[in-house]
Amino acid sequence: MAVSNMDFTASTAQYSYDLSNNPLFEKDSKNYINALGANRLNTIGNIYLLDIFLTKGNTIEPHYHPNASELTYCITGSAKISLMNSFNNKLIEVDLMPGKVASIPQGWWHYAEATDDETHLLAIHDTPMLQTVFGSDILRLTPPEVLAHTYCLNENKVKDTLAPINGTVIIGPSEDCSQNNRFPGFHYTR
Repeated sequence: MAVSNMDFTASTAQYSYDLSNNPLFEKDSKNYINALGANRLNTIGNIYLLDIFLTKGNTIEPHYHPNASELTYCITGSAKISLMNSFNNKLIEVDLMPGKVASIPQGWWHYAEATDDETHLLAIHDTPMLQTVFGSDILRLTPPEVLAHTYCLNENKVKDTLAPINGTVIIGPSEDCSQNNRFPGFHYTR
């Protein structure tokens, strides 16, 4: 629904917008997100769009939206959308291909991984201004001693493990990430 106090006859009413003019995040030229909300298109109503471009193996990091549900639509390529059912704590995995959608209820922890190059997703949210809580922010902003104490972990190992997270990730892994070196004894394969 459009904003109820919007004057749709006003000269300030906006009816189109080029999403490429509003980058939200860019990892590189093939992995990036553009955004559109009421701040850029004042007639959009209660909708917030994320136009997502990914190559195989890139992941939109685990996150949740406290103020919106999400519908993710696959335009090209393919992706695996994973979400945590907050009612039974079970992980749900949805394989998206062109024309398929995944529904993510408000507040549910979720993430998406491209399983094909040139994956293009459109994430539609039922809010004019999207709020997002990213896993990387939770991990880097929670003091290591709290995590160590709460989960009975070695505090120094927690600090070492989380040290590379020095900002919000959004699309991972980073270009300099060496999966084999991060987890000794664990062989990472796709």
